[in-house]
Amino acid sequence: MDRFEPWSYRETTGYSTGTDLVGYDVEATDGGIGSVDEATYDVGGSYLVVDTGPWIFGKKVMLPAGTVSRVDSADRKVYVDRTKEEIKNSPEFDADMYRTPDYRDKVGGYYDDTYRNRSGGAYPPIA
Repeated sequence: MDRFEPWSYRETTGYSTGTDLVGYDVEATDGGIGSVDEATYDVGGSYLVVDTGPWIFGKKVMLPAGTVSRVDSADRKVYVDRTKEEIKNSPEFDADMYRTPDYRDKVGGYYDDTYRNRSGGAYPPIA
């Protein structure tokens, strides 16, 4: 793959169309970050809004669906393949702007950079 597809769930995640992820816990590669407050499932436009609770002082973060590496419906957990630090350093969540193309471009670009900047520059497989 030559590009990160931020707004699409990967086939390999185990996500089933129609599964509501709101309320699922979210796990980064190095621990829990909060729970899903909002989720969208639009083809090519999917994302999660995660309430981080006390982890980063009750703030929210937007995670593109492409960062999801696995969904465990039995345990109600979503696993993302980014570290807590990468998530914490993402563009600040803006409740007024997060649905706009400009904000989504900013978030998508940030996560694209996190994949390119890792050694080897490997992108995750897409659906």
